[in-house]
Amino acid sequence: MGGRLEGKRAIVTGASRGIGRAIAESFLREGAKVIATARRPPATGKSDSMFWISGDVSSATHASTVVETARERLGGIDVLVNNAAMQIEKTITETSEDEWNTIFNVNVGSVFLFCRESIPVMTRQGGGAIINVGSYDGFVADPGLAAYCATKGAVHALSRAIAVDHGAEGIRCNVICPGWIRTDMMDAYLASVADPEEAARSLDANQPIGRIGQPGDIAALALFLASDEAAFTTGQLFVCDGGLTARASQP
Repeated sequence: MGGRLEGKRAIVTGASRGIGRAIAESFLREGAKVIATARRPPATGKSDSMFWISGDVSSATHASTVVETARERLGGIDVLVNNAAMQIEKTITETSEDEWNTIFNVNVGSVFLFCRESIPVMTRQGGGAIINVGSYDGFVADPGLAAYCATKGAVHALSRAIAVDHGAEGIRCNVICPGWIRTDMMDAYLASVADPEEAARSLDANQPIGRIGQPGDIAALALFLASDEAAFTTGQLFVCDGGLTARASQP
């Protein structure tokens, strides 16, 4: 019996660790073939069904290479997951112009480039699913993450536009908006505060569900959105934050 993504062909960016790796591995388990990209491939966990291409996701040349490789090796693209991102732990007054441009090139520019390259391939084959990883920080703002918040808001808006512009071509585009997920990016944020251990405990206690998320929590949602079960779902922002943004502020 095949998996939920049996026969699907996918690209996953930022797939060497954290959320991206969890998504790529869940896709493999469910029968997909995956073209994975990141600056560096993981040392372990490779599969005959996953082909790695190392490179800079903010490069137009790299995006074109990845998409063309998927077309040549797999025969097409059914699912594109734009997960690659970076974070800068600074307020806007502390952020340099170079930092601002760099984070937008990675977090927003890579989504633009990979979608621009993939959509014509999907259109020719009759459709496909795009999953962009945004953030609950595209709705609310954690302190000291000004540029990161701005990039995620841009990803949300771009994704809705893609859904509207390309729905008639059979292309679905949705966004997963994680809350606090235990990844290297979260660890970098904790390292920037005065008491990382206390901050981690406070984050756990602040989630209505009682814990921060794990990469597998996001991968499970990505699996649904990539599957045919989500055939009528597009242009939506799925907040996966353990209920954090549902809670009213305490008086």
